[in-house]
Amino acid sequence: MIVAFQGEPGAYSEAAALKFAPASQTLPCPSFDEVFAAVRDTRATHGILPMENSIGGSIHRNYDLLLEHDLPIVGEVVLDITHNLLVLPGTTMEQVKKIYSHPQALAQCERFLRSLPGVSVEATYDTAGSAKLVKEKGLKDAAAIASDRAAQVFGLEILKPEIQDFSDNITRFLVVSRLAEHDEAADKTTVVFSLPNEPGSLFKALSVFALRDIDLTKIESRPIRGRPWEYLFYVDLPVGRHDLKCARALVHLAEFARSMRTLGSYPSWKSRDAATTGA
Repeated sequence: MIVAFQGEPGAYSEAAALKFAPASQTLPCPSFDEVFAAVRDTRATHGILPMENSIGGSIHRNYDLLLEHDLPIVGEVVLDITHNLLVLPGTTMEQVKKIYSHPQALAQCERFLRSLPGVSVEATYDTAGSAKLVKEKGLKDAAAIASDRAAQVFGLEILKPEIQDFSDNITRFLVVSRLAEHDEAADKTTVVFSLPNEPGSLFKALSVFALRDIDLTKIESRPIRGRPWEYLFYVDLPVGRHDLKCARALVHLAEFARSMRTLGSYPSWKSRDAATTGA
């Protein structure tokens, strides 16, 4: 198995890929678009994408990409995020004048950064890429916010560990592949649909799940390009598509939705984790 991810080796997405498939090879990609291209072109068997963070919210670009590409979701990973301040060996806090990291990591460490007068911050494309920058340019007056794995990969020291503002910093990733995996253990389904712009249309759509006691664990709206003020709705259902009540709900929804597509039915991370640990 080869899992494509966005970023440099040591990125949180790579950690999520190895959590999903510990024996897999990983393929770093410069962008989320390239992750999909790597799977589509058979350079990778799977791709992994961060979808939402418990602090920063949804990564909207990846919702759009799920719709643009015909690559089904086959799994998910939930990863605890721990941000650390990484420096070249021997660098002290007093020497640090600039800090590099991904915009979301910077936002998640805002309290810590505000406590550093005279230190500037600069956004980069990737947390691990920031660590690589500090290492390759030999920046003795700079630091990167990244994972402990990035410190190991690039030979940096952890000057300040766990600098994120909140301890419950968790990111949910989705795994895509070229072919859907017909897994009887699937207990989660992701669907996207659009609705006519008329009174009660969203109420009707959600009622097909409520009437069958199907919860919504996530709902996300995204604008439809070329149709101002019209939206796509992405929903996560805690039930597999093979379940009869889920199948009936989707047939019911299709009766009045303008468009509808099942993006994948897969084992939730909770169920997968329990199976691994024997819980």
